[in-house]
Parts: sequence; structure tokens; C-alpha cells
Amino acid sequence: MATYVSLVNFTEKGAGDIKATTERAEKFKAAAQRAGVTVKEVLWTMGAYDIVLILEGPDDKTMAAVLVNLASLGNVKTQTMRGFNAAEMKEITSKTAK
Repeated sequence: MATYVSLVNFTEKGAGDIKATTERAEKFKAAAQRAGVTVKEVLWTMGAYDIVLILEGPDDKTMAAVLVNLASLGNVKTQTMRGFNAAEMKEITSKTAK
């Protein structure tokens, strides 16, 4: 399974209904699970981003579908990055010229 880190900001709609944010997170976890994605962590944060998600999924297309569905609800906007653990990075660097 691939790891993804998603940086999330509330939209005006999402911020306006902030008290429901934990309920929405639980619904997102369930929907993601049905699609084959595991939500490893949901962290509400201070600073430039409102939430950080740590996700595991089988591939980029599945992850994109889950996150497009999340965005379509109108409560958040996301920026998502593929993350690599140490073993994956070692494999990647073993394929470099130097």
C-alpha cells in the first residue's frame, strides 16, 4: 500500500459548520475504507493548514477518486503528496546513477 499525506483547509462552508468536523471525518474514514483506502490519522492542526491526513491506498487513481469525492462535498480543499518510507526510499535511491 502506498502512503499519502494530505494537507487540508476548510472552505467557508466547512468552517461555517465546524462543530460537525469530527462527524464528517468519521464519515470520510468509512467512505475511504469502502474504496480501499485506510485513513491512518486525522490531525486537526494550527497554522497554514487546518487538517493533516495520513492515508494508505493501493494506487494513485484510487486515492484521487477518494479525495475528489471528499472535495465534492464542499467542506474542504486538499493538497496531497505521495510519501515514501525508508525502505521505499532505499529502493528508489538504489536505481540512481550515483
